[in-house]
Amino acid sequence: MTTIKEMENMLTSLKLPDIRLCMLSSLIVTMLVCVEPVYALSSANIPLNSPLYGYLDKLAGMGLITSDVKGLRPYSKAEAARLVLEAQKNLALQDAAAPAFAGELIKNIRESIPREVSLRETPDKKPRFIDYNPVSSLQLRYVYLDGVPRDYNRPVFIRGGQSAFGFIGGTLRPESDAGVLNESGTEGTPLVENNNGIIYKRGNNVEMRLSAEGYISDKVSALLEPMLQYSPDDTRFLLNRGYIKLGGGGLELEAGRDENWFGPGYRGALTLSSNAKNFDQVKLSSPEPLDVAWVKRWLGDVKYALIVSQFNETDAGTPERRRPYFVGVKLAAKPYSWFEYGINFVRQQGGPGFTGSTTFKDEIFGGGYTNHNNSIAGLDMRFRIPWLRNTEVYGEYAGEDSASFWPIVESYVAGIYAPCLTAACRDDLRFEFFWGNPMLYTDFKFPRGYTYENMSPGHSQGGAAQDFFVRYSHSFSVRNRVALEYFHTDRGQEGRVRVNNLGQYDPINGVMQAMEHKDAGRISWTLPIHGDVDGQLLYGVEKISNLNLVEGAVRTNQLVSFELRYRY
Repeated sequence: MTTIKEMENMLTSLKLPDIRLCMLSSLIVTMLVCVEPVYALSSANIPLNSPLYGYLDKLAGMGLITSDVKGLRPYSKAEAARLVLEAQKNLALQDAAAPAFAGELIKNIRESIPREVSLRETPDKKPRFIDYNPVSSLQLRYVYLDGVPRDYNRPVFIRGGQSAFGFIGGTLRPESDAGVLNESGTEGTPLVENNNGIIYKRGNNVEMRLSAEGYISDKVSALLEPMLQYSPDDTRFLLNRGYIKLGGGGLELEAGRDENWFGPGYRGALTLSSNAKNFDQVKLSSPEPLDVAWVKRWLGDVKYALIVSQFNETDAGTPERRRPYFVGVKLAAKPYSWFEYGINFVRQQGGPGFTGSTTFKDEIFGGGYTNHNNSIAGLDMRFRIPWLRNTEVYGEYAGEDSASFWPIVESYVAGIYAPCLTAACRDDLRFEFFWGNPMLYTDFKFPRGYTYENMSPGHSQGGAAQDFFVRYSHSFSVRNRVALEYFHTDRGQEGRVRVNNLGQYDPINGVMQAMEHKDAGRISWTLPIHGDVDGQLLYGVEKISNLNLVEGAVRTNQLVSFELRYRY
């Protein structure tokens, strides 16, 4: 759990370039935003696993929301209020009869965020100077796990002679750069991904998350989400989320511990997701699209985020230990109601444990032999097809800084989402594909690669992996729905090497790694229990062949969970 003193130490320990970057970004954004007066409402963020995101997606599928920017999350409650009021307005203006489901969705979202909706509808209404909600949301979850996670630690072969996108720039990485690096980390919990780094152990697990919110007028908001976790061999009390926010609208400063997501993907994101433990961070962002005339005229609806943090120490007690600084940048723009694009960048930078000098070029662009950083950069796009019931097609590309500034050795997330399979819009279907290059999340300068608390802050399946995901859900009502999911994952299509019985690279006496295959399915049923309390029952099962790339190793994992949610 992060104390106030630890937060102060984190802020004061930032290197001068990081501080200058924050100051410069703050100045630029302030100049942009202050061109026109706007009503900025400070509010807490909506958890990334909240059903409110699905409700807003449904309203967008009905054509009632067109200004949603999905490539940068979490949404603030003020942003969700803006979107639901947009849907409410468009529903009233529609000539054709809208599905009755639309009104139910709008009503439920309004009831979930009453403060923000009220202040949005009546911005002249003066909020209480000091306000608080000691139980703004609550989640109680029981998990029974029969299984253990896959191990991502393994050597992989990295090809040389590569170009950007396979044809740009010639051999940006010469053949001599071919070699063996290490994938790192753990799956965490079988059949559970993107869970803020929370790991469930074999047997019975119980978890409780409680959120409390506080406000100073409409300019400052704060949230505390302590968590109590019981597992067969441990009981922990920790802070899952906790932050203070100043501002809102097009300019907000946040300090504390929180989750983030860069990209349009549902099952995973390449650069930043909620898979690993939440960062202790300083974040400058726009929770709502910039309300600046020339920005809207030339770029459309624009959101941005700049995150500065520092990772925990890895390989303590060894010469390779690292505690790098972290910088993440995301810009998302929506010039048309049917098209959104974004660019993102994350970097592990310096920190203790490095020796030797570097060059200015290598430090700025990365990809050299002396630089003390590891960068991943990419872009994403999302298309909405109005004549196909607003079906969405999306994709994300990201590459490592393996050859100067060129982000080559590409990885991909691509998907299609149909929010309204029928006119009633109670059925939806999603397909998503992930291709992770063997170099993804690896770096010879950081022996543990791109991991935080031993888990990937990017895609949950790690590097050197491929994953297909299908999800169908049906809503009997807003809070009563059933979902079916299937996913198939392969590891070892590329980059397999010979290893000894300790799993270490051994090209002479080692045995060639086998391809690992995983087939898994989950079924869940969510239904209202009483008042604002919902329940969810979930069962998942998976079979893994050649576990951890060992020929003939087979495992079957099963998971059962039941949870109660109050406005979560």
